[in-house]
Amino acid sequence: MKLIITGGHLSPALAFIEALPKDVDVLFVGRKYAFEGDEGISLEHQSASRLGIPFVSITTGRIQRTFTKYTLLSLLKIPVGLVQAFVLLQKNKPDGLVCFGGYISVPVAFAAYILRIPIVIHEQTLEAGFANRLIALVATKICISWKDSEKFFPKNKTILTGNPLRKVFFQTEIEPLSFVSYDFQQEKLPCIFVTGGSTGSHVINCLLEESLPAILRFAKVIHQTGDARMYGDFDRLEKLRGKLSKDMQKRYVPVKFLMPKEVNTAIKTADLVIGRSGINTITELLFLEKMALLIPLVNTQKDEQKKNAEFLKEKGLAEVLGQQTVTSSHFLSVVQRMLRQKEKYILKGDMGEVGNAQQAAGKIVEVVSEVV
Repeated sequence: MKLIITGGHLSPALAFIEALPKDVDVLFVGRKYAFEGDEGISLEHQSASRLGIPFVSITTGRIQRTFTKYTLLSLLKIPVGLVQAFVLLQKNKPDGLVCFGGYISVPVAFAAYILRIPIVIHEQTLEAGFANRLIALVATKICISWKDSEKFFPKNKTILTGNPLRKVFFQTEIEPLSFVSYDFQQEKLPCIFVTGGSTGSHVINCLLEESLPAILRFAKVIHQTGDARMYGDFDRLEKLRGKLSKDMQKRYVPVKFLMPKEVNTAIKTADLVIGRSGINTITELLFLEKMALLIPLVNTQKDEQKKNAEFLKEKGLAEVLGQQTVTSSHFLSVVQRMLRQKEKYILKGDMGEVGNAQQAAGKIVEVVSEVV
C-alpha cells in the first residue's frame, strides 16, 4: 500500500505514521517554510527528514484571516498548488490520501478526488477546521477526535477515533534532554516549559523576555522560541541570557525547535507549562494531567483556541490569559501564584475522548485500510 499524507497538524500525522504497518510506503506533502514570506524551515520538513520519510513541498496559498502584504500573493498561489498536486499524484499513484487539516491539504485532496483516489481526513479540533470542512465534501471517510465534532460532518461517513498521540507519550521513563546541562538538572527549583508550538509565539516570547530575570529567581525555564526570522526572538533571547549572572544563566535554556520526543520530555519534566492552546497541546496536557498557563492565539477560526483553553480550565488544570490584555507584571504574578498553589490544579472528572488517545492512531489505520 502506498499513501500520501498531508496536513498542518503534525503530531497526529506522525502518530498515524508510527502505527502503520512497516510495508506501507509513505510520502509526506507539506510546506518547507513555517510562515508566508519567512525562511524559517517548518517543523514538518525537519521531522520528516529526521525520520527518513520522503517529503515533497508544494507551493500553494491560503485564505488569510487578516490582511497582510503577503495576502494577495498567497491567493495567487492557490491554482499553482492545485496544478502541482495533480502532477504529484499522477507521478506517485498512491492508493489513498490521508489529510490532517490545514491549507496545504486542500489542493491535494481536490486533485485526489478528481483522480478517484480515496480520501480519509482526520479532524483534531473540538469544532472543525475550514480546510477539513471543504475536504469533507469529497472525502471517503472522516475521522474525528471529539464527539462534539460530529455535527460538522455527514454522519454516514464520520467515525469517532480520538486524537492520536505518539508512542513516546505513553512511556513511563523520562529521557534526558540532550541540550539541558547537568547544572540545569541539578537545580532544585520548579521547572517551567514555555512554548509557542512548533513555530513559536512572538507574544509569549516577549512576555517571558520582560519577566525573565524575576522568574529565574524562583524557577528554571526551558523555552522553545521558534525560528521566525521576522522577529529574531531566539537570537535576542540568547543575547539576554548572556547578560545574566552565571547562576541565572544555568537556569534558562532557550531552544529554537523541539522534536515531538523532546516535547514529551519537556512537558513531563515541567511543573508548569506556558503556551498556546492548540488542540494537540490540550490533548497532551490533559493526558499527562499537567498544570498549564494558556494564552490563546487570537483570530483563530470560531475562536477555537480560546474554547480549547477554557475546556482545559474547566477540567481543573489551567489558567487562561488574554493575549490582547495581559501585561508582563500580571503574567509574572499568575506564574508565581500557580507554582505556589500547584496542588490546586488537579483533573476534574475524567479525560473524556483523550482517554482513547493510545488507540486512536490504530483506529485511523483501520479506517484507511478499509477504504483503500
